[in-house]
Amino acid sequence: MASSSFIASLIFALLILFMGTTNAQLSTNFYSKSCPSLFSTVRSTVQSAIKNEARMGASLLRLFFHDCFVNGCDGSVLLDDTASFTGEKNAVPNKNSVRGFNVIDNIKSAVENACPGMVSCADILAITARDSVAILGGPSWNVKLGRRDARTASQAAANNSIPPPTSNLNQLISRFNALGLSTKDMVALAGSHTIGQARCTSFRARIYNETNLDSTLAQTRQSNCPRTSGSGDNNLAPLDLQSPTAFDNNYYKNLIMNRGLLHSDQQLFLNGGSTDSIVRGYSNSQSTFTSDFTVAMIKMGDINPLTGSNGEIRKNCRRPN
Repeated sequence: MASSSFIASLIFALLILFMGTTNAQLSTNFYSKSCPSLFSTVRSTVQSAIKNEARMGASLLRLFFHDCFVNGCDGSVLLDDTASFTGEKNAVPNKNSVRGFNVIDNIKSAVENACPGMVSCADILAITARDSVAILGGPSWNVKLGRRDARTASQAAANNSIPPPTSNLNQLISRFNALGLSTKDMVALAGSHTIGQARCTSFRARIYNETNLDSTLAQTRQSNCPRTSGSGDNNLAPLDLQSPTAFDNNYYKNLIMNRGLLHSDQQLFLNGGSTDSIVRGYSNSQSTFTSDFTVAMIKMGDINPLTGSNGEIRKNCRRPN
């Protein structure tokens, strides 16, 4: 009989081989032969959407975040409710907030025309997020692809998995760490709030109750966000007042001046907090921020993808085949 140490070594070797194979299933050239026009097809549609509405770039980037944070990057956020499951679109972090589904529909339609049945909705989200950042002046990167689409979604998982804007620093660090993302990754990914807008309901408590907020900004935001809950809940304000449609490092400069719009934003810089030094570094160097952001986006895209024979390639991103 083989010795127990030999068997243990064999099992370990097989685990390493399996892990390597799983990771290798995502690659930057996954569709190079099966859909060579994929990138140009996606980018042209994203460009049109952002030209029509600059805010859409932030919305498309956020879709990828909200997909990956719930059971991995599997396209589940795109699914409408069915008789067998309640999807994620009406979860608390998403209802009246997550948007851009029509743009994804348009991209999927164009990709299906070019390469029928080949490209997953999960991969379309990953490419779209990259293109949105690049079109708005941010970095570009080689997107790892090969994800497949989930056949189901979970409203409960979305409610429990996506950090709310009321999160404190320890809660943010803990949630990101649980997904394999470091504290530095978390601070870099938060920089996506250099673009886009937030609803009054997400920052009302901060502008009326918190003291570590620039008074001028508080007054400006109060003018369009009434204190009374239920009044003006969906009124919008830019997350970055200076350049809400340019992907830059102003977000971090704002934090140092107590101009973070969301409670969770300002938690990254507390004048004595554990992430203050990272924020200062990004505020001083846009290149450092964009480099770390790129690394973090690639890592986020690796969260629990469905690959191989798992999941499916949806024909319509809103419903399972």
